[in-house]
Amino acid sequence: MIGLVGLAGILVLGQSGAWKPAPVPISTRWAAEVKPDKVLPEYPRPQMVRERWENLNGLWDYAIRPRQETRPPRWDGKILVPFAAESSLSGVGKTVGDANRLWYKRDFTVPPSWQGQRVLLHFGAVDWQCEVFLNGEKVGEHEGGYDSFSLDLTGKLRGEPGTPQQLAVAVWDPTDKGPQPRGKQVAKPEGIWYTPVTGIWQTVWMEAVPRSSITGLVLTPDLENGSLKITVRADGERTEPESCTVVVRADGDEVARATIPENKESSIKLSLVKPWSPADPFLYDLEVRLASGDRVTSYFGLRSIAVGKDPAKPSGPNRLLLNGKPLFQFGPLDQGWWPDGLYTAPTDAALLYDIEMTRRMGFNMCRKHVKVEPERWYHHCDKAGLLVWQDMPNGDRNIGPGQPDITREARSEAIYRRELKALIEGKRNHPCIVVWVPFNEGWGQFKTNEILEETKKLDPTRLVDGPSGWTDRKGGDMQDAHVYPGPGMPGLEDRRAAVLGEYGGLGLPLEGHLWLQKGNWGYQSFRDRASLANAYKNLNLRLGGLVGKGLAAAVYTQTTDVEVEVNGLMTYDRAILKLPPEAREWNERLYQAQPEFTDLLPTAVTKATPWRFTTSTPGADWEKPGFDASGWKEGPGGFGTEGTPNSRIGTVWNTPEIWLRRDFRLDSVPTGLLALDIHHDEDAVVYLNGVKVADLPGYSTGYELLPLDGKALEALKPGANTLAIHCKQTRGGQYIDAGLLIGITKQKDR
Repeated sequence: MIGLVGLAGILVLGQSGAWKPAPVPISTRWAAEVKPDKVLPEYPRPQMVRERWENLNGLWDYAIRPRQETRPPRWDGKILVPFAAESSLSGVGKTVGDANRLWYKRDFTVPPSWQGQRVLLHFGAVDWQCEVFLNGEKVGEHEGGYDSFSLDLTGKLRGEPGTPQQLAVAVWDPTDKGPQPRGKQVAKPEGIWYTPVTGIWQTVWMEAVPRSSITGLVLTPDLENGSLKITVRADGERTEPESCTVVVRADGDEVARATIPENKESSIKLSLVKPWSPADPFLYDLEVRLASGDRVTSYFGLRSIAVGKDPAKPSGPNRLLLNGKPLFQFGPLDQGWWPDGLYTAPTDAALLYDIEMTRRMGFNMCRKHVKVEPERWYHHCDKAGLLVWQDMPNGDRNIGPGQPDITREARSEAIYRRELKALIEGKRNHPCIVVWVPFNEGWGQFKTNEILEETKKLDPTRLVDGPSGWTDRKGGDMQDAHVYPGPGMPGLEDRRAAVLGEYGGLGLPLEGHLWLQKGNWGYQSFRDRASLANAYKNLNLRLGGLVGKGLAAAVYTQTTDVEVEVNGLMTYDRAILKLPPEAREWNERLYQAQPEFTDLLPTAVTKATPWRFTTSTPGADWEKPGFDASGWKEGPGGFGTEGTPNSRIGTVWNTPEIWLRRDFRLDSVPTGLLALDIHHDEDAVVYLNGVKVADLPGYSTGYELLPLDGKALEALKPGANTLAIHCKQTRGGQYIDAGLLIGITKQKDR
């Protein structure tokens, strides 16, 4: 049963004229579809579905009052739930702030057909601390901005079913003035930090359940044994534990049936074993029924994820193995923000759109960045076959590269651990999620390896990326580098996989689609779509080389523009895809066989070999093999200053310019793809035997692999060869080092 009945429905319909979106610079096309009497009407919990439920989204009364005040006697107006008060679609468009509380109120009725049933009230998410009142009496409270919670209203409702009830909710959110997980919300948005989100931001709903009912399902795929491990959690009024009937169907055909005990893990063998993957996101249908009558429907996917060697190349680098086979995981950093709804998509179709576009662009993965989405988002990813790396939203203080972990106060640590556990337990049934990311770039990072181990204990079936960015502590399943614009990669290890957790950030502001007309920001900005496309294509060519070298996954920044940021593949209003259609082909090439690179001339990462160098302008032909550099100084690479990101300082260089020469010998000229392995800060020009093979303006923040064209390979010769570099520096850190790689493309094992 969908929609409101009785007095509740009349009130919402009657209030429609009292609402309109608050002013906002831009909005999506779906904003026009939002109506107060039909707000996100879809069933909010696709993995545990019941038939009898009521959606409580719509117009509520609201008031913003000082935090210490009790329930307000007067209300400020109407707010459209579930859009945060700061959003346009709420109709309020006001910052609540840490000194105030946001109050909500609405009336509702319980349908007469629910007579004799328990009535549960569900909140998808409320940011951050809330208290719930029914008919003036407090009935519950909750802390946590990203996890769902429920209250049993049975016995607390007044009168018979059909009697008007009054629900009130009070919310306090300190945003960045508290230690709680908050993601990118700040009181004063700028740069990579966004508008606060206060209050109810996911669907509010109620449902009828029997006196004995199912409270949750724990679904663990066991692909190796062709089974589903399942725990049916249940409670209620009974004297003895109940049995549960579980039925599994595949495309409508029954493939398993079992009677199992409640609250105990059981394994159910499947007669049809069909793995879930991006290429074939096959989902089994699941029906669970308690002996006393409660029934829910659900679904699951059968898949495994691990770090290991490609079975066809047991001596090769570690890869991410999906269902036992290596799969390069590639996708965008997905912030999940909307210009009109902030944390909340205007409609379910809008929520689905980002996922569909990600798949259409040829990506097989996305990294959900320091935000947790509503259940329906993960449901759409399950159906679309989009792999998800799920971040834990950050909070508390930050650390920079090379700094020790922060020390959290006891309450801050307890909040983090509680919300991390809630995230994992709340989303663990979704096959799309393959990686948990507890920390990003030192944001709120504490007791790193302990938290990584705790995450693995909470869910040993998935990988743990720890952490994503620059503050690695040698824990987790991955070593994760962020290199802008990149690409780059961390060193290969025996135990962990090497991944590129963020790169790119190519910016293009498009007039008419901007949150901020002036002062918008990108890691590297372009003036038109053609130049952006060319830069993106070049990044992907370099990325392919890193895949061949051992890179297991990469995350491009980012799905859409967000507020001040213009780094998106799409504009913030989702009106324009900035890349051309052929970008899909560029992306999908990365899943094919890539050149496998070996060192022809190693960098300082592998071996600090000597170079000749000078910081004074040299004579003519300094870059050619016959030049006499005996008067130059000699020192090991790389060259630069301590503190430059991802540098390997062998010789200090702190002047505006440096000229480098490195002689090497070859027994014969190799065949294959010649590539430059280089870290330059800033402008660098590279010569091979006097032939200019690369002109690299700007700077890198790590070692990058740059495939060279045919003239570079033609410049090589048996015997003596010379690699020469001129590098300029103007400000900030400085560094230069380079080597040569040779790549051979081998047929990919199918």
